[in-house]
Amino acid sequence: MNHTLAANTLRALSLDAICKAKEGHPGAPLGMAAMGYVLWTKIMRYNPKNPAWLARDRFVLSAGHGSMLQYAALHLTGYDLPLEQIKNFRQWGSATAGHPEVGHTAGVETTTGPLGQGFANAVGMALAAHHLAARYNRNKLEIFSNFIYCICSDGDLQEGISHETASLAGHLGLGKLVVLYDDNNIQLDGPTAWAFSEDITGRFMAYNWHVLEVTDGDTDFEALEVAIKAAQADPRPSLIRVKTTIGYGLPKAGQADVHGKAPSADDVIFAKKQYGFENLEPFFINPEGAKPWQEAGARGAALEAAWQDQFQVYADTFPVEHGELVGLMENHPISLSLEVLPKYEIGGKPVRTRNAGGDSINALVKLEPRLIGGSADLSSSNMTTIKGEPAMTAENLAARNINFGVREFGMAAMANGMALMGLRPFVATFFTFSDYMKNAIRMAALMHQPVIFVFTHDSIGVGTDGPTHQPIEHLAALRAIPNLSVIRPADANETSVAWKTALEQQHKPTAIILSRQDLPVLEINANAAKGGYIAKDCQGTPDAILIATGSEVSLALEAQKALLEQGKKARVVSLPSWDIFATQSPEYRQSVLPNSIRARVAIEAGSSLGWERFVGLDGSMVTLDRYGASAPDAVVFKELGFNVENVVKVVLETIG
Repeated sequence: MNHTLAANTLRALSLDAICKAKEGHPGAPLGMAAMGYVLWTKIMRYNPKNPAWLARDRFVLSAGHGSMLQYAALHLTGYDLPLEQIKNFRQWGSATAGHPEVGHTAGVETTTGPLGQGFANAVGMALAAHHLAARYNRNKLEIFSNFIYCICSDGDLQEGISHETASLAGHLGLGKLVVLYDDNNIQLDGPTAWAFSEDITGRFMAYNWHVLEVTDGDTDFEALEVAIKAAQADPRPSLIRVKTTIGYGLPKAGQADVHGKAPSADDVIFAKKQYGFENLEPFFINPEGAKPWQEAGARGAALEAAWQDQFQVYADTFPVEHGELVGLMENHPISLSLEVLPKYEIGGKPVRTRNAGGDSINALVKLEPRLIGGSADLSSSNMTTIKGEPAMTAENLAARNINFGVREFGMAAMANGMALMGLRPFVATFFTFSDYMKNAIRMAALMHQPVIFVFTHDSIGVGTDGPTHQPIEHLAALRAIPNLSVIRPADANETSVAWKTALEQQHKPTAIILSRQDLPVLEINANAAKGGYIAKDCQGTPDAILIATGSEVSLALEAQKALLEQGKKARVVSLPSWDIFATQSPEYRQSVLPNSIRARVAIEAGSSLGWERFVGLDGSMVTLDRYGASAPDAVVFKELGFNVENVVKVVLETIG
């Protein structure tokens, strides 16, 4: 078998697509081609005719700018990615976007491009693979024996998130993770030596990784295969340093110019001649060069068929576990009754919504086997511990309590990888640290992954910890992310509704924003699930509407009483989720916030940004566009205007 011809076939196809698009990143697919060839034809288990096969290996191109490597491999092995789509690389409506997108292209397992996050997704996938194997494999029925393969770049390893997640992967002994590092000494600006001189081998060995090296990653296919098989055999996660030439075959191979600059037609011809090709026509695929790819793809059907036979035996022997796996595989919808969630006595003992959130988690884990999660070293503050279950360790990867350590960004990106493996992860930290996680939250929304992000200590109610820990602009920032539900419950019962809503989501993530301080238990109704509802109305037509979220709903209710004593009628609206409220019918929204009532006051201990849409030109806001202060929470609220007297004053001024 001509390995060189097969690898060069991938290189030529990548070059043609990038040249036609007049943009792209030729350096990576040309330098990584040998790695791709060995993985896709010699190592990985997959079936192009069923990209969703549960037991398949996963491939993550963390260096997502090199997307043509993956698209060419998918086309050559027989996935539903015809040549016409390769020719339309980076064009409107094509299946070959500039960076790989899960759900957009058959065979793409995660959306990559923001460097470091693909690496972290792969760590999350590996954790999920180990967890599922530990929970579901029985005797000799190894339903899960899959590996996670990741190709990463210098940029991926420079990003801080790679340090966070590599450390945790080594700590947990995630041996199903094999990372191939494209060690080419070049990045976009120039030599990596300008900014990067650490001992990568020593770094990963310190993380408890198995580290190997292939000195000729351009043409030594046998050495690559031997290294990957050695990685498979080691119980630790593995990093394979693969020395390559960026832009292999191009006139400027080995130079920074080939990182992101599209090759000219002459450059492509030059490279094809270097590869020994006689037919230099664009998009000509040498039949002999394509053959190993096609044979590897065809083997996938037999691999899956053998596994399906085993899975049927598993179904007959372990029907309950089989049912759970079918639910995971098919992403079965979850439909919950509020009856299964905690209920709290109206007017009873005040409850911190973070505590109520913990109650919901512990009720739901009994009903949903896919639920798993943890905190960034704050589980006792976030109240996210699954009671009665151990913490996950290298010796017990079946556990559902994950100690992520102080690694917020890595935690969020790992959760995305876990969700992509079919689990329903929740991850938690203080709300002010959502900034550390922001891009991973955005990626969850972009990928339509139903990760649940739990953020406690939601406002200036944090009190004496001071402004560093008091979120101000964070609600506005999260509300700006498309396809992310943001829910800030007013009390313990609204928190149960929030968790029900979050777990029922199939195609979007949810952020649940919870209080540190005790909140009164209020009377809510079924419309709480609609994102906004009338918490308490007045008799007749209101003079004003008070709109609040979270801890400020109880403040609005107190202000309503004080206003009535002054002869003014007010309606109180709880608006825990702007995005969910926006999906309700115009008739319902009008019933809650009728256009005819223009005297409106928004009350929220956070940024005013965005509230204009609810209060209009004639309304007012009791919000916060400054940082907080260190003092007991009651004092901070009072001093910053979140008290009955100030709310009443603003409402009366608004009524006029």
